Parts: sequence; C-alpha cells; structure tokens
Amino acid sequence: MASDLVLYSYWRSSAAFRVRIALNLKGLRYETRAVHLVREGGEQHSAAYMAINPQELVPTLVDGNVVLPQSMAIIEYLDEKHPQPPLLPADAAGRARVRALSQVVGCDIHPIGNLRVLQQIGSQFGADDAQKAEWMRHWVSTGLHALETMLASSKDTGHFCHGNTPTMADACLVPQVYNARRWKVPLGDYPTILRIDAVCAGLDAFHDAAPERQPDAQPAHA
Repeated sequence: MASDLVLYSYWRSSAAFRVRIALNLKGLRYETRAVHLVREGGEQHSAAYMAINPQELVPTLVDGNVVLPQSMAIIEYLDEKHPQPPLLPADAAGRARVRALSQVVGCDIHPIGNLRVLQQIGSQFGADDAQKAEWMRHWVSTGLHALETMLASSKDTGHFCHGNTPTMADACLVPQVYNARRWKVPLGDYPTILRIDAVCAGLDAFHDAAPERQPDAQPAHA
C-alpha cells in the first residue's frame, strides 16, 4: 500500500502495537516495514536499521523527512499533525492524566520486560525461561495494580481510560493487556482494565492493529 508514512515494526512489539492503534484511529494509511527482533540475533541490530534508529528498537515512524523513534512521541506527533480525532484531551489536566496513564505502561511496566532486558538477565544472571516469566508476571502485575487503582478511583474514567472516546492511554493499555495474557498474568483483580480492554476490542482500529493481523505475524514460538 503506497503511503508517505512508513512504520518500522515487529508484529509482537507492544510499542509498535500502540502506534498501529493510533494510526488506525486517525485513519492514516501507512506502509509496514518489518524488523524481526529475534531472527539472526535481531534485525534491529543491523547497520541499515541502526542508521534509521540508533537505539536499535522499534517502532520508528518515517513521515517524509521526519524520522521518529519512541512510541508515545510518535503518537503525540500524529495527534498534533492530524488533530482529528484527538488522542489527547483539550484541557491541560486531561492531557496530563492521559500522559500519566500512558507512562505507567510505557515508562514503568514495558521497559522492565523488554526483550533486551529478558535477554540480559538470561545471559548475565543465568535466568531460565521460567524465571524470566516470573519476572514478567511480577512487574506486569505491579504496574497493572497501580493502573487499575488510578482508573477505578477517577471520575474521569469513562467507557475508555479517559472519557468516552479512545485516547493515547487506551493505545498503551491494550497492548499491555495483550502482553499480560501472553505471560499468563492473572487478570481477575483488574475489572476496570478488563472492561476498557473489551470496549477497545470492539473497535476496528484496535482489532486491526493486533499482532496476529500484521503482515509479519509469525507462529507463537517465532
């Protein structure tokens, strides 16, 4: 599909998943260029990709001459360049709340369980697959507990994380819930999160962004 927007992505990357949701909510067409994070040691470490993103991470969005890493920076860029429908509220307090909810996922939960972290605790400390899974479940549960409390206790929570239209916070939440299920994190203690996730699942923008629907989707072991 011809498009001015190019997204360097990996089907199971939750950070890329966030951006796919945002692009879909905006109704923006984009070209996916797959970066396999596991094959042959990880294509993100290739010289060609490092020239695009020196962090050797996905996603990267290319919009003409603009090259952007970091999923939440990308989402805010898209929201400023394509204001409708908005992914951040109009008021300062609302924007701050959506950013805070997003950062619980993007800054506190996700980085601790990133692929490179799991690889490092395996190579440096000898953690096996079971120990890595326990690590993931601990930190995901810790973050989701805080997020559930923030959502359940606020009058600003509506059908979605903030109000009754999806925002950047929902684009961050849904991929994290996907990861939680993948790592078999018990979710019964998070009814507000599960309710919001179910509402999002009914929207094409979220459904079409799901890992299994991406052109580079692989079997579960890949």
